[in-house]
Amino acid sequence: MYAIVDIETTGGYAAHHRITEIAIYHHDGNQVTDHYKTLINPGRSIPHFITGLTGINVEMVKEAPSFESVAKEIYSWLEGRIFVAHNAHFDYSFLKKEFEEVGIVWSVKKLDTVRLSRKIIPGLHSYGLGRLAESLGIKIPDRHRAGGDALATVKIFEILLRRDQAGVIEKALKRNSGETILPPNLPQEEFELLPAKPGVYYFLDAHGQVIYVGKAINLKKRMTGHFSGEAREWNRSNIRNEIHHITYELTGNELIALIFESQEIRRLWPKYNLAQKYKPDEWGIYEYEDRNGYLRFCVNSVTKGSRPLITFGSKGDVWNFWWEKVKEFDLCPKLSGLQITKGLCYSYQSGSCRGACQEVESAKKYNKRAQKAIESFHEQGYSLAIIGKGRTVGENSLILLENGNYLGFGFVDRQESITDFESARNFIKPGKENRTVQNLVNSFLVNPKGAEIVVFG
Repeated sequence: MYAIVDIETTGGYAAHHRITEIAIYHHDGNQVTDHYKTLINPGRSIPHFITGLTGINVEMVKEAPSFESVAKEIYSWLEGRIFVAHNAHFDYSFLKKEFEEVGIVWSVKKLDTVRLSRKIIPGLHSYGLGRLAESLGIKIPDRHRAGGDALATVKIFEILLRRDQAGVIEKALKRNSGETILPPNLPQEEFELLPAKPGVYYFLDAHGQVIYVGKAINLKKRMTGHFSGEAREWNRSNIRNEIHHITYELTGNELIALIFESQEIRRLWPKYNLAQKYKPDEWGIYEYEDRNGYLRFCVNSVTKGSRPLITFGSKGDVWNFWWEKVKEFDLCPKLSGLQITKGLCYSYQSGSCRGACQEVESAKKYNKRAQKAIESFHEQGYSLAIIGKGRTVGENSLILLENGNYLGFGFVDRQESITDFESARNFIKPGKENRTVQNLVNSFLVNPKGAEIVVFG
């Protein structure tokens, strides 16, 4: 009926690490009926700190079978049984990945003894395997080895089966229960309360500290993606295990979610928000002069030390912006880096380019228009309001720019008329501008779908 499992590995997440040991106990709901255990050669080095934790080193697994050679045997021990483990997602994700590597499709119902213990035996200080076993009077003679930890999980599971008067285990096994995908320390009630609306969400640790900030067009769907393993980075057990609570703020639409997420990351600097800490996604337009004296341009990603003329949040946005400028100032698409072709550009052949790409038009004449295009990037921007969807049917969102610079965002009653800049100021909460936020706004204004743009004179 049940397969109670524990594995040891070379590291913390399935995408980059391998199994070194596995133990499986068959259980019929009353007692253990059989068991299986083996070391596994991971085919790679075992980090020293892992050896220090588990005692498993390269010499020990040197003559052990590879997972591929015992995959069918392990599959036979798991097939048709409910998968039980302490922090089940960790063990399950590794086994699923190993099975996929050898062409075996494996999917079973899962039970997590961490989550079950929190519900059936509430109020304990810790639900880690060692502390939980100690609280229940269970000794683990072979800690951090698959056999010892699996046997401890067996004893914990037997206690849970006896104490489960409220049918917690049966409920967890229901097909549509979210229990089996959630991090072990996250209450299901918090997950269930998440709305299917745009917003910014916060993952909190056991001490209430924010460890990750994210944004979503649909908060409930985004969480499901995180926790079901669709996003590879969320298979990392250290992140999952630290999530104890989720809070959120509704934003009404994606643009405000993106802006608010960026500002919150810079305010809180959560430990797992690596992307915006170190490398914001930026694309820019660059200029240079060729050997014939023509001003040329290219679109490329922004790297440290580079000096783009203007930046955007994505390649598509800068590409669209630059095409509009090329058309506005009659620039050559080939010299602008938008066409790669030998000889004359396609636009000259169709009559919309003046031939600078083959020196039909002089460099002096062409460069005048190119310089005007560059100058247009730095003209004082408009003061304007971006009015979009609000958090409820009765309100709109409001983003305010002064002379092209981001001021802040807020929410306003849908019946309120935004007619002048000074009155619009009263509805926003001032926010700090940074390159990421400015890029987001620049990108949105290239194609402001679903929003009303009010330009103030």
